[in-house]
Amino acid sequence: MSVTRRKLLKTSALGAAALATPHIWMPGTREAWGATLTEGEPIKVGLLFSLTGGLAVPEEDSTLVMQYAIDEINAAGGVAGLPIDPVIVDAKSDFKVYSEKTRELILRDKVTSIFGCYTSASRKAVLPTIMQRDNLLFYPTCYEGAECTQNTICTGPLANQHSFDLIPYMVEQFGPRVFFVGSNYVWPKESNKNAKIWLENANGELLGEEYIPLGSSEFGPVLEKIRAANPDFIFSTVVGASDIAFHRQFKQAGLNVDTMPIASLTTGEIETKAMGAEFGAGHFLSAPYFQNMENETNAKFVEGFLSSKYGKNGTTHYNMEETYISAYVFKAALEKAIEMHGIEDVTPRKIRDAAAGVRVEADVSPEGLVWIDENNFNTWLVPKIGQCQPDGSFKIVKEAPEHVAPDPYSIYPDLGTCTADGLLAPDGTLKTDVI
Repeated sequence: MSVTRRKLLKTSALGAAALATPHIWMPGTREAWGATLTEGEPIKVGLLFSLTGGLAVPEEDSTLVMQYAIDEINAAGGVAGLPIDPVIVDAKSDFKVYSEKTRELILRDKVTSIFGCYTSASRKAVLPTIMQRDNLLFYPTCYEGAECTQNTICTGPLANQHSFDLIPYMVEQFGPRVFFVGSNYVWPKESNKNAKIWLENANGELLGEEYIPLGSSEFGPVLEKIRAANPDFIFSTVVGASDIAFHRQFKQAGLNVDTMPIASLTTGEIETKAMGAEFGAGHFLSAPYFQNMENETNAKFVEGFLSSKYGKNGTTHYNMEETYISAYVFKAALEKAIEMHGIEDVTPRKIRDAAAGVRVEADVSPEGLVWIDENNFNTWLVPKIGQCQPDGSFKIVKEAPEHVAPDPYSIYPDLGTCTADGLLAPDGTLKTDVI
């Protein structure tokens, strides 16, 4: 993070009020877990996404693009000459199923890593098992931060790479008065803590804040409150099928996108395709990737994926692209770990440690060069803001001038700094497995 960003956060009056006590998972229950690779045998990984239920709209594509990436990697020789073998699970948009299937993937299928989850609620459901068994989760989407575990690699944006630019952009373009709407779970609520700070720094005004049950499709009462408040824009952290219903009902309620657009952290090309382009047109999204990015790698990725047997949904979007990148982070980290330790001594934790500083170059990454932070194992990326066009594509209206460092404790600087070994508090104490 730049000095300017850090200084801005520390001087915010809301910063001190937002401090919270982190949840520390008890490390005494961690079990030693041996190597999961054998010379000459395929490398097993788990794909833990929802193929059915309210979260299937974004998560099905994560499963599909992981299979596409694995096919690419295997066709190019695999990892150290070994093919990757995905074990595919339907989490059914049910947090209990995420947890149960995580245990099965580790104990029964003996996967060396798990790629999965879209919501923070599902991530928090699986992390205790992953930490207990010392396995590794690749979490490939945006999240709120305020975690510091030694068993997670994240390839999506944190709040300081996401809403940090979106909130002041919307204030500048449309006005300072905003209404927050989100799904009712941890990510929207924590994201909005960040957004309130960015809003105060932009001299904005919060008119209202509403949360609806995850999976709900009834927005009538919320839209009436929005109509009465008459904000300049709406900031949305609504996810999945609920997001589609929200945009449809916004238009059906007669609200005007030109004078009251929705600025979202989740509504990309796949959601717009599902809802109909006419319901997405004019609204905004903050993301590191858009399908119409103009570079050779992205053109190859879009054409290759959509023409493959996995491209049935007809579009690419930020969440699946971040998932695609995670496959190549895994490949690079595993190759590095094998070189350092030998294949039969590689463990999931050693793969995680080897991922420090791993780069996915612009000739592989559709969004351009990204790399894994060597301390907190989140991703350095370039934030962007897009506006949905009448055909459902997004026009990039703002792009950060350089890569932005991931900062999982951007609004909680007094709690410490996430390091490779744990959360380092200002008093020098180190807390591991903070979730």
